[in-house]
Amino acid sequence: MVRVLHIVTGLASGGAERQLHLLIRHLPPHQQCEVLALTNPGTVAAALRADGVTVHHLGMRGNRDLGALPRLVRLVRTGRYDLVHTHLYRAQLYGRLAARLAGVRAVVATEHSLHAGVIEGRPVTRGVKGLYLAAERLGTTTVAVSRQVAQTLHSWGVPPARVELIPNGIDAARYRRPDADRVAARHRVRAELGLPQGSWAVGGIGRLVPGKRFHVLLEALAELDPATRLVLIGEGPERAALERRATELGVRDRLVLTGERDDVPDLLAALDVLAAPSTEETFGLGVLEGLAAGLPVRHSACPALDELPPSAAPQARRVPSEAAAYVTALRELRHLNDHTADPLPHPPAVGHYDIARVAADLGALYDRLARA
Repeated sequence: MVRVLHIVTGLASGGAERQLHLLIRHLPPHQQCEVLALTNPGTVAAALRADGVTVHHLGMRGNRDLGALPRLVRLVRTGRYDLVHTHLYRAQLYGRLAARLAGVRAVVATEHSLHAGVIEGRPVTRGVKGLYLAAERLGTTTVAVSRQVAQTLHSWGVPPARVELIPNGIDAARYRRPDADRVAARHRVRAELGLPQGSWAVGGIGRLVPGKRFHVLLEALAELDPATRLVLIGEGPERAALERRATELGVRDRLVLTGERDDVPDLLAALDVLAAPSTEETFGLGVLEGLAAGLPVRHSACPALDELPPSAAPQARRVPSEAAAYVTALRELRHLNDHTADPLPHPPAVGHYDIARVAADLGALYDRLARA
């Protein structure tokens, strides 16, 4: 038995948080996982508990809540974990330090969202980078979810021997369903969301934060056929700003904000196309989810697909992150759409990033570090 504690900044329904839940479901059975959220135990915490996973909540009040560190150290020490795995910037700073103070030898961190000048949407100042590198030296291994992330880590001076490339994964099986079930889900969700019969639904998925650039889709929506609807799946601090912008553009009645949801495959079944205008992706999980749901995808950045040949995802096309470019791309798709809403077949990219394969690689890393 290998006891693993995952420490994550929060458990709202973002890409990193949902990826953590998915990995825990598919890790080898001899690896017993618990999860600790520093703050905000949202819908992913509830989903983990429903799966029987122990979820701890530290109740941290902010980035400078240093009083949380002794509580975190005590929890790690009491749990007698063989390995600690941290996720997201704040958890990486506090989690690596707490693990070392508690005497845990194997400390892994996954870098989910790192660019040369941006980490998780915040600018990389000298202080942010210095703290990051200081904390990195307290760990054993940093997992990069794409070659782009690995290259950024190397450029910052992290030795290649300390970086392991293990991409994010997609639960392809969750999106495969009999035609009748998919049609039923489509009708049910469309009715729930208030999508009129005959409407054409463009979707976006991800946290409502500036880096996702969902305002580009709002501006495109204002130029598209009035029967077009925009469905944004996710929650975040930009919600009010997006609602205000939609009102200014005169499309508030054509915008649907679902909030945090754990039924993403059903929601995607209700859509006709997935659009992803973000330019700051380090993997592009939402794009892979759209492909797994059988949707055509128009995206502005997806390192996961950049690392594969174009034939791996023929229904995905890159579009500049500008409203005019998305208007053109979506109009072309609408013209080609035969209104049958039949899903496209799974492209090879979905199989390449299947969660079973990814979790097996991570499980092998855990076993190797736990034995060291």
